Amino acid sequence: MTAPGGAGCVRVVLADDQPLIRAGLRVLIDDTPGMAVVGEASDGTEAVALVGQLRPDVVLMDLRMPGMDGIDATRRITAAGGATRVLVLTTFDDDEYVYGALRAGASGFLVKDMSLEEILGAVRVVAAGDALIAPSVTRRLIAEFAGRPAPARPRPVLTGVTEREREVLTLVGRGLSNGEIAAELVVSVATAKAHVARLLTKLGARDRLQLVIAAYDAGLVAPRR
Repeated sequence: MTAPGGAGCVRVVLADDQPLIRAGLRVLIDDTPGMAVVGEASDGTEAVALVGQLRPDVVLMDLRMPGMDGIDATRRITAAGGATRVLVLTTFDDDEYVYGALRAGASGFLVKDMSLEEILGAVRVVAAGDALIAPSVTRRLIAEFAGRPAPARPRPVLTGVTEREREVLTLVGRGLSNGEIAAELVVSVATAKAHVARLLTKLGARDRLQLVIAAYDAGLVAPRR
């Protein structure tokens, strides 16, 4: 089940084991100018294969699917190094795998009971190359997972990161926006933005959300207990 999608169109693959959800999302996206569903997958294996064949801009990825789940599929898609970005589709209040999916390289998440406009807006944000997680939502995400034990593995070494960049990474990890970081460090917003851009490059992070994860992994931000 594919549709071509014209030049400049955001091309989307739907990965969900529930046909009714895929059907509803297809109608929503296909009825939106500048967007098109180019493929549908009922499990992670199909999703990985479709991404390899179709090179979509965005995959709307469910996490709980039979066979290969959404986390493994996300990891394989992002590890391939293509331009396709993964937007997790989940029930945030009870899903135990959201953080794992973000670690696997997802660019954000959607909650299945979000409004239609919020879903479309999220697809546009991720297709444009940004993380879905705005500062206010980042704080919610941090609050949700802060009390969970960190994985038992050595902390990464922030090679090549300056002391000022460590300060900036810490503030990003706390969920601050560029404007809030600038105010905290008494620098211009442009300077704060430049520091964040350098951190993205040095740490090989795809987006701001992965910097939040890096800050926690490096122990720069302590989980609230």
